[in-house]
Amino acid sequence: MPNTDSYIMIGIGGLFLILALVFFIWASREEKSINYSLSRRRDLREFLTRWPPRIEPGALRVGGWISIIVGVVLIILGGIFLL
Repeated sequence: MPNTDSYIMIGIGGLFLILALVFFIWASREEKSINYSLSRRRDLREFLTRWPPRIEPGALRVGGWISIIVGVVLIILGGIFLL
């Protein structure tokens, strides 16, 4: 495998790590906005009981973890192929 391919693989791994960071920040802001909008309502049932459940922030965090795993694996493979 040429060195260029290894560098491309390492670059894509870094891109996945940056994408994971974006997902974590997005999930944090989404969760804060949901909680803020719910806390301003007079009826706090949804805020206190968490019903109906909202899965978006959790799904973004799972996507972030998957991106971290894929990114680290690609960086390691690119480093191995570079040797």
